[in-house]
Amino acid sequence: MESMKSKINLLESKKEKALAGGGSERISKQHQKGKLTARERISLLMDRGTFEEIGMMVEHRSRDFGMEKQVYLGDGVITGYGKINGRLTYVYSQDFTVFGGSLSETHAEKICKIMDLAMANKAPLIGLNDSGGARIQEGVKSLGGYADIFYRNTIASGFIPQISTIIGPCAGGAVYSPAITDFIMMVEHTSYMFVTGPNVVKTVTNEEVSAEDLGGAQSHASKSGVTHLTAKNDLKAIEKLRQLMTYIPQSCEEKTPRKKYVKKDEELRPALNDIIPQSAQHPYDIKDVIRNVVDEDSFLEIHKEYADNIVVGFSRIAGRSIGIVANQPMSLAGVLDVDSSKKGARFVRFCDCFNIPLLVLVDVPGFLPGTDQEWNGIISNGAKLLYAFSEATVPRVTVITRKAYGGAYDVMNSKHIGADINYAWPSAEIAVMGAKGASEIIFRKEIKNAEDKEAVMKEKEEEYAQKFAHPYRAAARGFIDEVITPEITRQKLIKAFEMLENKKKELPVKKHGNIPL
Repeated sequence: MESMKSKINLLESKKEKALAGGGSERISKQHQKGKLTARERISLLMDRGTFEEIGMMVEHRSRDFGMEKQVYLGDGVITGYGKINGRLTYVYSQDFTVFGGSLSETHAEKICKIMDLAMANKAPLIGLNDSGGARIQEGVKSLGGYADIFYRNTIASGFIPQISTIIGPCAGGAVYSPAITDFIMMVEHTSYMFVTGPNVVKTVTNEEVSAEDLGGAQSHASKSGVTHLTAKNDLKAIEKLRQLMTYIPQSCEEKTPRKKYVKKDEELRPALNDIIPQSAQHPYDIKDVIRNVVDEDSFLEIHKEYADNIVVGFSRIAGRSIGIVANQPMSLAGVLDVDSSKKGARFVRFCDCFNIPLLVLVDVPGFLPGTDQEWNGIISNGAKLLYAFSEATVPRVTVITRKAYGGAYDVMNSKHIGADINYAWPSAEIAVMGAKGASEIIFRKEIKNAEDKEAVMKEKEEEYAQKFAHPYRAAARGFIDEVITPEITRQKLIKAFEMLENKKKELPVKKHGNIPL
C-alpha cells in the first residue's frame, strides 16, 4: 500500500505540472509578446496571498483528432477567488500557453462554476480573456460551453459587477460574454475583438484590414465604443482594474465603498467663478469643473475616447463614490447625438444598478441636427438616455453651468424626470432654444419689415435673452432648487449627497421595462 508521503509526492508533482501551464517554451513566447502569463496576471490582480484556485486538476474529455495525447491540468483557464483591496472577488484567467487559451467543454464548466459561486456569494466577477476562441476539435460542445457562460452573464447582469479584460485575442462567439458584462478593458497592441477576422472580411466584402485596425484597442475605444478603458500593457490594465474596483460595491444589495475624508477648509473653489467664458459661443473644458468639485485626483474617466461630447466616469465627493455625467462644450459644443446618448445611458444604468449616486453637469445646446443623426436613430437613441435617467432611483443631483436648451434640458436629469436636487449657476440659460434662433422665429415679421434688419435682430435677441437666457424663470417655477455661485458648488454637493444618503425609491412592480434598444 502506498504511503501518505508517496501520495503527497504525487499531489505535488501534479500541482507542479499544472503550474507549468503549456511549458517553459510557450511561456517564453508569451513574455516575448509583452504579455504576462495567466497566473502572473492573477498574482498581480489579487491581494498578496489571498488567491484560492478552484479546478486546478481539471482535464478535457476530448478523444478526437489525437487530443487524448495532449492533456494539460487546468485545461487552459485558471479559476478561483481571492481579495482585491480586501474585498472578495472571483476571477478567471485564460491561459494562452495551453491550446491558445481555447474554450473547451471543461474550460467552460470551470468558468461557469465560479460564476455560480460569485452570484451565490454576491461578489464581483473579473474575466481575464486571452483565448483563440472555441476549441474546434470539440465542435458543438465548445459552442454549448460559450452559451452556458453567456446565459450566466445575463442572469448576473445588474446583480453583481462583471468586468472583462481583453489581454489577447477575443474572436467569434467569444466576444459576446465581454459584451454582456459591465465594463470591457483592452490592452493596446496585444488584444483584439471581432466577430469575424480580417481574412473572412476580405473574402466576404473584399476589404483589406489588419486585426489591429479591425478590432484593436484603439478602434474599439474611439470608433465602436465597445471598450470602456484601455491600457498600455498587462500591468497597467491590472492597476486600472484595481482602481475601478474601489468605486463599485460587491453587489446590487450593497452601497458603494467609502473612503475616509477629512474636511480641510470651507470647500470653496474660487477658480470656478472664472471658468465660464463671457461669450456663450466660446467653449471651456467641463473636466476643469469636475476636478474642482470632486476629491483631489479621484476622477476615473470611462469611455474617454468615444463620443467625447459627453464625459462619464467615477469619482468621489467627501469620500463617497459617485458617477458623473457631463456635457463637454469642447466637443461639438456639448450637443447630444447618437453616440453620446448611448454612452451616457449605459453608464447611468450601471450606476443605478449598483447604488452609485449620480452627479450631472449640464451645458447642452440641444440634440445634433442632420440626416445622419435622424437616419441613425437619434430619436430612439436619445430616448435611451432619457429612459435611463427617468428609471434611476439612486440619489441624483444636477448642476446647470450654462446652456440647457430644448428637449436636451429635459433629458439631462431635469427635475421633471426625477432628479432630487437641481442647482444652476447664474450663467445658466434655460430655454427652448438660444436667443438668436428664438428671435428669428418669434420676431420674424418685425425683422423682415425693418429697414435695419441687423439692428432689429440684435435688439430682439437682447430682449429674448433678458426674458429667458437665465435661470430665474425656472427657479421661480421650482424647477431649479437653488441658483448658486460657482465657487460654492462643491460645498453644496457634499451636503446634498450626504442628505440623500438614505434615499429609497421603489419603481412600480413589473417584470422589467422596455428600454428603446
